[in-house]
Amino acid sequence: MALLRPLWLLLLPLLVAVALVLHRRRARLGDWEQVMDPQMLAALRMLGHVEKSGTGTRGLLALSAAGLIALALAGPAVERRDAAAFRNIDGVVFVLDASPSATESAHWTELQTMGRFGVAALQSRPAALIVYAGDAYLATDMTADTRQLGLTLSLVGSETVPDPGSRPELGLTLAEQVLQDAQVLDGDVILISDGEGIGPAALAAAAEIAARGARMSVVVPQVSPSAETLARTGGGQVFVAGQSEELAMFLGQSGRERLEKQDYPLLFWADWGRYLIIPALPFVLLLFGRRTA
Repeated sequence: MALLRPLWLLLLPLLVAVALVLHRRRARLGDWEQVMDPQMLAALRMLGHVEKSGTGTRGLLALSAAGLIALALAGPAVERRDAAAFRNIDGVVFVLDASPSATESAHWTELQTMGRFGVAALQSRPAALIVYAGDAYLATDMTADTRQLGLTLSLVGSETVPDPGSRPELGLTLAEQVLQDAQVLDGDVILISDGEGIGPAALAAAAEIAARGARMSVVVPQVSPSAETLARTGGGQVFVAGQSEELAMFLGQSGRERLEKQDYPLLFWADWGRYLIIPALPFVLLLFGRRTA
């Protein structure tokens, strides 16, 4: 639950202050007994010009209606993550290097750990997993079951991809296709690699990903000029082994935040404020009632 327009809540303390003032002064709205001669008041009641003394409750009705309307204007909203039309709007595609040079290196466990940290930081963001060596394969399609995706990532080994070689451009090209098929408006591609095979073809694939509005970041054992160039081309960042928390924070600041700064904020929230007007209506309608002596 969140508030789309929280500044409207500033009216609530003001309404409470008004209610306290009215209560202490015992001068409710329409409380003529405090200011008129009793005999004159009785005569006016008989003529039907003054309402009964109980009309002070109208002040409470008015304040209650105003309070509910203020809450409605504040825009209480719930996330629309359960709607299929919006689930893939800020997805993440992990591209994992499963070539022998990566899986048999001393940094393989660290790279897998980085990947699992990244998956755990997604919260409700959907994600997909691609593994590559001499060819690229979609291991897990875009899914909200990131727990299962993390388990799949941890099971990748040297025999997962039978094709020899290390061609990250194939994994990145497939990632761009996954984003396109899922109709992702904004998202992230995370290349987890030992740094081998990064060349002009990989740079071209990273540029394609950036052109469709996604970010392409790189996780490598150590910083290298090729990894930095690739991440810069893809509009993302470079993370080295051991920077698990930094990667988690990066993915936690989802593409959704960038979308909310553009024209898409209501794609993520269902505004329930309008429904608070319904309980306010009886209070308002009661204010129109006229009860005379």
